[in-house]
Amino acid sequence: MRFFNTEGPVRADEHYLLPPLQRWRLDEVRTLISQKKYFLLHAPRQTGKTSCLLALLEHLNREGRYQAVYANLEGAQAYRERLDPAMATIVTDIATWASDGVGDTEAPALAREVLAQTPPGSALGVFLSRWCARLERPLVLLLDEVDALVGDTLVSLLRQLRAGYTKRPAHAPNTVILCGVRDLRDYRIHARSEPAPITGGSAFNIKAESLRLGDFSAVETRTLLTEHTQDTGQVFTPEALDRVWMLTQGQPWLVNALAYECCFRMPEGRDRARPIDVALIDQAKEQLILRRVTHLDQLADKLREERVRRIIEPMLAGEALEQLPLSDLEYLTDLGLLRQRDGGGIEIANPIYREVLPRILALVPQASLPRIAPTWLDAQGQLDSEALLEAFLSFWRQHGEPLLKSAPYHEIAPHLVLMAFLHRVVNGGGSLEREYAIGAGRMDLCLRYGAVTLGIELKVWRDGRPDPLTQGLEQLDDYLAGLGLADGWLVLFDRRSGQPPIAERTRVAERLSPSGRCIQVIRA
Repeated sequence: MRFFNTEGPVRADEHYLLPPLQRWRLDEVRTLISQKKYFLLHAPRQTGKTSCLLALLEHLNREGRYQAVYANLEGAQAYRERLDPAMATIVTDIATWASDGVGDTEAPALAREVLAQTPPGSALGVFLSRWCARLERPLVLLLDEVDALVGDTLVSLLRQLRAGYTKRPAHAPNTVILCGVRDLRDYRIHARSEPAPITGGSAFNIKAESLRLGDFSAVETRTLLTEHTQDTGQVFTPEALDRVWMLTQGQPWLVNALAYECCFRMPEGRDRARPIDVALIDQAKEQLILRRVTHLDQLADKLREERVRRIIEPMLAGEALEQLPLSDLEYLTDLGLLRQRDGGGIEIANPIYREVLPRILALVPQASLPRIAPTWLDAQGQLDSEALLEAFLSFWRQHGEPLLKSAPYHEIAPHLVLMAFLHRVVNGGGSLEREYAIGAGRMDLCLRYGAVTLGIELKVWRDGRPDPLTQGLEQLDDYLAGLGLADGWLVLFDRRSGQPPIAERTRVAERLSPSGRCIQVIRA
């Protein structure tokens, strides 16, 4: 029985899949190989890069014009900048992959011979030269996880490949494909042998192209999901198919993970007579987020990087991105965190990431929350909005000041603390949805609990800016109209310098929006 794959390369006999070479521009790749080019394939993690490389390997070797060899270089990562063991590992691993993958049993002996006679700074080049000289066909070398290497090791690899470029194909690979998460232009290499950081482009200026493996299209997403229907008879409702596309925007791992969760983990979904509907998709999404599966947990690790914080923090706050290095935007795009929307602007890559990022950042404040009695629930267990407002005001006055210090992103610390509080409110019995837009100066929250839906807008009053009340009422008006609500909360966090303590300045007043909606204005 086939299933949706979320770990490692796909196999046609085990997994639902889209043919990998259809996702990669095969005609373009074949042209580059025929022109003896060296080039890159890059894409975010778990999007199918290795599957594409292995499919290309099989395709080229089946055609018989080239000798294609795949090798994963991640094993050398452990040696960091210790050049001798790192380069020995790279040479040995390439030879071992050649032996195990395509039956070139002489390659390991050649590697041992070269390593015994040659300094590490030239061992790879010498090995490739001697290896290519005895091969009957031009070598196409597919090197995976190249950007796992760092410092002198990465510089040495790139420069040895570059040094042999003019000798191809008789004494160097006809084609080298370097594969990793990032484009080569974004390699910032701090090598001990170099006085200043160098870029991958300067160390490997023979690169012809950088090919990026894209996400699934809407049609491809639907095609993959319906493979399950063809195998089992279990259908996805049209609304569920649309929901998967909306939530994932075709990110391959997310598509497979949502579908696997629904069809193979959830008891309701394992009943093949039951259609997969929107409710199951939404439940699966929530389970993936709550379990912080590996793919999503990797996002948490990236959020600690300064160049990621510089972009994600103002985006979550709805602030404009000004004077940011283009390289930072390109880096986050390569990681798959951002995408360019129609019209040229940037946004978080998909709604699941958009929900996960602030949730991850709110984890520490949430863990720091004191015990809070659920005074916002009535005798029937339903949410009482007025009681919730009183509970929040009491909580904020008493605990807001110390909890702000626990938030990892200082500029949006109030947002994170409020979200931590609201997550304690929903606590599995409801949901909290977020919307934020660059330049809008706000974050919108929608809390759903039973029959109650509460729209909340968050804004920050900073030094040198006017009171955001008027703009906030107008923006919240539009947001509540979209939700079909007649009232809501506008929370104004006063972050100006010289303000009295939170306990003294926190207050609430009722105001009407421009279209007459009743708004609770909370100045915090």
